[in-house]
Amino acid sequence: MRYGTTKPLRFAGAVALALVIGVSTSAGARAETLADAMVSAYKHSGLLEQNRAVLRAADEGVAQAVSALRPVLSFSAGVAHNYGEGTSIQSNVLVSGGTVSNTGSMGITAQLALYAGGKNKLNVALAKEAVLQTRQQLINAEQIVLLNAVSAFMEVRRQYEVVNLRQNNLRLIREELRAARDRFEVGEVTRTDVSLAEARLAAAQSGLSAARGALMQAQNLYANVVGHKPGNLSQPPAVPKTVSSMEEAKALATRNHPLMIAAQHGVRQSELNVAVADAALKPQVNLEASYGKNGTFGSAVESTGGSVSLGVAQPLYQGGRLSSLQRAAMAQRDQARASLHITRQDLAQSAADAFAGLQVARASRESGILQVRAARVAFRGVREEATLGARTTLDVLNAEQELLDAQASLISAVVDEQVAAYSVLARIGALTATALRLGIQEYDPADYYNKVQSAPAGLSQQGRDLDRVLRAIGKN
Repeated sequence: MRYGTTKPLRFAGAVALALVIGVSTSAGARAETLADAMVSAYKHSGLLEQNRAVLRAADEGVAQAVSALRPVLSFSAGVAHNYGEGTSIQSNVLVSGGTVSNTGSMGITAQLALYAGGKNKLNVALAKEAVLQTRQQLINAEQIVLLNAVSAFMEVRRQYEVVNLRQNNLRLIREELRAARDRFEVGEVTRTDVSLAEARLAAAQSGLSAARGALMQAQNLYANVVGHKPGNLSQPPAVPKTVSSMEEAKALATRNHPLMIAAQHGVRQSELNVAVADAALKPQVNLEASYGKNGTFGSAVESTGGSVSLGVAQPLYQGGRLSSLQRAAMAQRDQARASLHITRQDLAQSAADAFAGLQVARASRESGILQVRAARVAFRGVREEATLGARTTLDVLNAEQELLDAQASLISAVVDEQVAAYSVLARIGALTATALRLGIQEYDPADYYNKVQSAPAGLSQQGRDLDRVLRAIGKN
């Protein structure tokens, strides 16, 4: 079965893995599943909140670009206190005196760009491309969050298993030490055998302490990624199906991965920027209308009037600045195209590496099962032979150590296979809440965009609704 970005994964029921030691859980407590961990990480991720805010800012860029297509209305009002002194001749007599007056004015002005060489419409298209690119970056952040949740969950599982394994190993070595001492008392073994068992017991105690420390670190990482400390963790579901070949992984990655789609939108933006730079050389036609009223306080004299004007402006020479902007835009377009090529190569390599890692982990698990089976048989045989005097205590301890190492390797192989499978899903763009069917209310990236794309004014009902939305987001 193959998965692209739109092919949902079904979480199967929890399937027991081929682990050596299971994590014990209390009878009445509900174990936390891998899906629960991913849902919690999705809800509490600061990275997702950060990228959602970035997306909302990009949505507002569309509103700002749309506003340039509309008229600009402005109101002005002012008062002035005027005073001065002067002289005049009245009836052949030189008269001097002062003048004082208070005047007021108010007016309204409307401006509309009738033609701007297509620059304003290009800016709208540019802003929309930025929104589409940012949405893909949000999806990529979502994949990072979910993969981190999988890794944290499986790491806690790994360390739980290792702690339990080392506890069992410690009990077993204590039994061996007790048997060695009993056999020493009756003269069947020497003091050296007892010392060997004592040394191995000290090493086992040290290993258990180290395993407990690693478990604490894994729990802290889990709390940071998922949003709470782990309780009882259930067995993870069966390893998810991914792709059947490396070539398929590479093809899906270069077609469906959000970073690839984001890079494509980046190229489109760079091409639009070239068109915007070209439009800056074209003439601009503006329509302006104004209406105002002026008067003097305490006087019945006042004036009202208005004007309508149509103006055309075109840059002729700006010291070579506009031509330089054109060349820079073209260079940035070439850079974006090269970046798209690099992104395609990197994603293909990353998908191939992830698929190879999955194959290695799968082979390690299969060989680990055989190794544990053989090491267990060998250990039992050596221990039986030791009771008959055909094997030494050191032989028993070495066989037990080989079994311990094999069991620890199998634990890691099972965990690595799970993480590797989800890593493949992330590399092909299929590790999303939608694809995994996590059953969570997902963030709708189009919701805020639909509210602001028409550039509502702050005093409108839609503008007030947006203010309430943002205030609610800020409180979370």
